[in-house]
Amino acid sequence: MKFTDDQIADIGEDIIRTLKTVFDPEIPVDIYELGLVYDVQISEDGDVKIIMTLTTPNCPVAETLPQEVKDKVQGVEHVKSVDLELTFEPSWNKDMMSEEAKFELGML
Repeated sequence: MKFTDDQIADIGEDIIRTLKTVFDPEIPVDIYELGLVYDVQISEDGDVKIIMTLTTPNCPVAETLPQEVKDKVQGVEHVKSVDLELTFEPSWNKDMMSEEAKFELGML
């Protein structure tokens, strides 16, 4: 089944909502607002590619957080497959956080 652009946009919104349920255990803010998700691509077939990073390469959840993201996004309606790419280029920094995340952490 091929999805229309509107359907892909809806799937994208569902994916973002789902990403906002995944939290970095060291920082009480979700990974989307932290700016750890660099890109979400959705094909017209429902295949999803997520490019994300961690706060540091030595992050204690380096093994489990990407799998949690993949598992949760796989559960979004109409998502056929999830390819998750972990990158450290560019390196994450506090400037990548949303205004909401900065406010939450008392940085504003």
